[in-house]
Amino acid sequence: MPEDPLLRLPHLYADMENRYADIAAYTGLTCADCPDNCCTSYFQHHTHVEWAYLWQGLATLPDTRLREVRSRAAEYVEQARGILAEQRAPDIMCPLNEGGRCILYAHRLMICRLHGVPNVFTLPNGIAKEFPGCFRSQELTASNTDLPKLDRTAFYHRLAELEMDYLRSMTQKPAKVRLTLAEMIHQGPPV
Repeated sequence: MPEDPLLRLPHLYADMENRYADIAAYTGLTCADCPDNCCTSYFQHHTHVEWAYLWQGLATLPDTRLREVRSRAAEYVEQARGILAEQRAPDIMCPLNEGGRCILYAHRLMICRLHGVPNVFTLPNGIAKEFPGCFRSQELTASNTDLPKLDRTAFYHRLAELEMDYLRSMTQKPAKVRLTLAEMIHQGPPV
């Protein structure tokens, strides 16, 4: 029997963070004193295993704090719906951000861990997709286009394997996930 995917996910996250740290160090990227906050970016997440892992972290919060987070998540979802209806991208603070920091830092999802540095991933059809990174990363790398990029491809493959293992453990086949972190909190744990 393979090890529980929720126990393997932190190992994948650690590998992601190590590679991110290498690229960030090479480019000189740091989030210190950044005038922007990535926690207002509109990200959608696509795996049940990360959703469940997030809820493992949420379950460690005291009840009053969890209620506060869930209330902020509900507000986020409502605001985002209105903004999306206007065909604009939401720019709303993540409900887990308090005082500029993530209160569940150890349980943050993949995109929260990898956003910022220049990156690339290769689709199953062989087409590579490149992203220049956050605005600060783009400023740091503008004069040097020969810098390394974080290749997300192997990380995506490993996450997909964990997702498949997690889905096999579920009694019913769930719907596909395409939710913001706030929606994951608002809806409760995956079923």
